[in-house]
Amino acid sequence: MSDTEIVQQQQPRLPAAPPAAAPPPGSTTVSQLPADRYLNRELSWLDFNARVLALAEDHSEPLLERAKFLAIFASNLDEFYMVRVAGLKRRATAGLSVRSADGLSPTEQLELIAAATQELASRHARVFLDDVQPALVEQGIAIIGWSDLDDDERRRLSGYFQDQVFPVLTPLAVDPAHPFPYISGLSLNLAVTVKDSDNGGEHFARVKVPDNVDRFVRVRRSAPVPPGRNAAVREGDPAVSSLAAFLPMEDLIAAHLDQLFPGMDVVEHHSFRITRNADFEVDEDRDEDLLQALERELARRRFGSPVRLEVSDDMTEHMLDLLLRELDVDPGDVIQVPGLLDLSCLWQVYGVDRPALKDAPYVPTTPPAFGERETPRNVFAALREGDVLVHHPYDSFSTSVQRFIEQAAADPQVLAIKQTLYRTSGDSPIVNALIDAAEAGKQVVALVEIKARFDEQANIKWARALEQAGVHVVYGLIGLKTHCKTCLVVRREGATIRRYCHIGTGNYNPKTARLYEDVGLLTAAPEIGADLTDLFNSLTGYSRKATYRNLLVAPTGVRAGIIERIQREVELAEQGLPARIRMKANAIVDEQVIDALYRASQAGVPVQIVVRGICGLRPGVTGMSENIQVRSILGRFLEHSRVMHFQAQDEYWIGSADMMHRNLDRRVEVMAQVKDSKLCEQLTVMFDSALYPTTRCWVLRPDGTWQARPTPEEVAELGEQVRDHQEFLMRLRRPDQQ
Repeated sequence: MSDTEIVQQQQPRLPAAPPAAAPPPGSTTVSQLPADRYLNRELSWLDFNARVLALAEDHSEPLLERAKFLAIFASNLDEFYMVRVAGLKRRATAGLSVRSADGLSPTEQLELIAAATQELASRHARVFLDDVQPALVEQGIAIIGWSDLDDDERRRLSGYFQDQVFPVLTPLAVDPAHPFPYISGLSLNLAVTVKDSDNGGEHFARVKVPDNVDRFVRVRRSAPVPPGRNAAVREGDPAVSSLAAFLPMEDLIAAHLDQLFPGMDVVEHHSFRITRNADFEVDEDRDEDLLQALERELARRRFGSPVRLEVSDDMTEHMLDLLLRELDVDPGDVIQVPGLLDLSCLWQVYGVDRPALKDAPYVPTTPPAFGERETPRNVFAALREGDVLVHHPYDSFSTSVQRFIEQAAADPQVLAIKQTLYRTSGDSPIVNALIDAAEAGKQVVALVEIKARFDEQANIKWARALEQAGVHVVYGLIGLKTHCKTCLVVRREGATIRRYCHIGTGNYNPKTARLYEDVGLLTAAPEIGADLTDLFNSLTGYSRKATYRNLLVAPTGVRAGIIERIQREVELAEQGLPARIRMKANAIVDEQVIDALYRASQAGVPVQIVVRGICGLRPGVTGMSENIQVRSILGRFLEHSRVMHFQAQDEYWIGSADMMHRNLDRRVEVMAQVKDSKLCEQLTVMFDSALYPTTRCWVLRPDGTWQARPTPEEVAELGEQVRDHQEFLMRLRRPDQQ
């Protein structure tokens, strides 16, 4: 049975799209749209991270998955401060008074962010300390302190400290001869006060917790937890000896501070962590190699100005004052944290081999067009029969997109491969395939975007490896990031040349393709091949082509193309056709697109939006957006695809662009239309499932707050169980696994 047949059998009965209605009497025109029609993007992002935290609070999630969401929340917040808060601080310091779309100055936004973040950080810590950590202990997994160890364990770990940890530690004193040391961003540190036993003088020192070793030291226990036996860390409980226990590295170091400061008395020690500005810009107008310029700026990133100071909540006022003074941190940027700092370390705990405490593993399927046989089917033969839409992680990346590129590299009839690379994995089979193709004599072009934030160093490495293999490597265009996900294969077939293409919403990364939800179009359509040829000529040469036959390409065409289709949907609605706009994205903050959607709503066109993260649109406002619904879905996979549906025009578009200024104005993005009716059915089912009345989600309200839905009352009224959107799509692919 094909995927399409399974979809048709299992597709739920959904309420029909509401018909387009005439504009209500007295509705406002665009010029009368209220000034407060936009939500603040920074606060909307914090709301998104609060939804991640809500998953950690959700007792229906497997326990180690809840710990994972705590780790994701922490990493998300780090990046938010390094980039978004850092940018606001830079503007505030420079006296730039440019206000956000909702009318707030940088200083006003920073004040709101500080208040919201302090509340979220406290909630984050409490979820771990009061809920997740005790639940882990009940399951035989504990994060313990030095005082919880028995004598044998202390002796063993003291030996480990002497052999493995002590040699790499460097205590740094602060006195007239030793200035306050530089503290690198995101490093975990111990602030220590020691007293001279001879004269009683007190001194400050800093000890950095090594960041090239695991945060937790695994404490070996002699026996496993007996089946059905709960365990708790409490004095005298015999179950303590059977725990899978983790000791934080900072606790191990703190227990041995006397060895770092012999002859001194340790008065106090507290953990702290600083976050620095990691947002930088490369001066691309200089007459120098872009690779060298980026490497120089990467070196400077370590020395960015501080934007946040996290301290343990037991830190004394005297020590906090010293850190504020020496690090030049504003008191408003201090976050006091109970318990462990930097809960991204919970990824290590998540690695414990306890399948019962995690989501059941999901094995992706091979798309039917590339169906498994004794030998894999030739991808090019399959694409000559028709387009293929892949939906990761439900469809296997390795047996679809990766196979497409690997077969191209090995096929003697392939003459050239041209590909964009934004982010890829550390041991990338995609990069290896491109290297193999170049070594086999094919013309290979790789546009490696070395400015991809936080992946710059890895991409520089890949660029050099590709160059050494003979690949033509391009670093992108001056002033733009190349964010599109495209691959073009040129193949000789008899007396003709045929072009095969992939256009996707996600990176060419086999690891994230198992965790991120994305879609991609594989096609041999001549018109798409011609457009991608023009695009690569623009990326690698001096072509200034701005229009394409079948693609929307930013920075010139995506926003205009989307707004044109929104307006066309309004026109068709006025002609009596059933109109509806459905959009799925990671973020929607572009004011021009938002205003176009407001106009569609005023014209009576239903607009349904599924957004994972930031949304600057205010839905449900009478006279402006009462026909707009916005919901957010989070789950085990990161919802990452960008898809648009214009019902009256019968058009589906997929691509790499979010509705953000940076994507539409400062990046090369590509969106492609999915034309095959069977492939459109797959996208229809995706939207229908995401928008189903009992699908678990958060709904954005007119005041900018998010409400978890469906409510118990809605579930009772509909007489259905709450649906998990991602589980539903998994069942479509692998009903045998559910």
